[in-house]
Amino acid sequence: MKIGELARRAGVSVRALRYYEEQGLLAPERTPSGQRRYAEETVEVVRLFQRFYAAGLSSRSIAALLPCVGGGVATEEQREMLNVERDRLAARVEEMADTLDRLDRLIVDADLLDRQARDRSPKSDTTSTPS
Repeated sequence: MKIGELARRAGVSVRALRYYEEQGLLAPERTPSGQRRYAEETVEVVRLFQRFYAAGLSSRSIAALLPCVGGGVATEEQREMLNVERDRLAARVEEMADTLDRLDRLIVDADLLDRQARDRSPKSDTTSTPS
């Protein structure tokens, strides 16, 4: 597939795909006229790159771990790197879960205060008295 189609299907820009190529993460085949051609499975690989970047991995780390993607054999160094990244992400998930709990408590507290304020406010009298 061409670069534009890959970009569309993977949900990234053409510029991002060119960046991945510059970083050694993608190596598309080239037509005789120099156009890039990508295999079907590249869509999922690019989506994986996006998730790795979103999780805080650098291009260098992704490139080092790339041989492990798709069932490749990992060296001892790569396995160590995988474990380090996994532990780092687990710590972030724990921090985010704690932050989510704190936000939930703030919402509950704010709702409670709002209800209490409404309960204390004078109610408008809907009955009128004749003059």
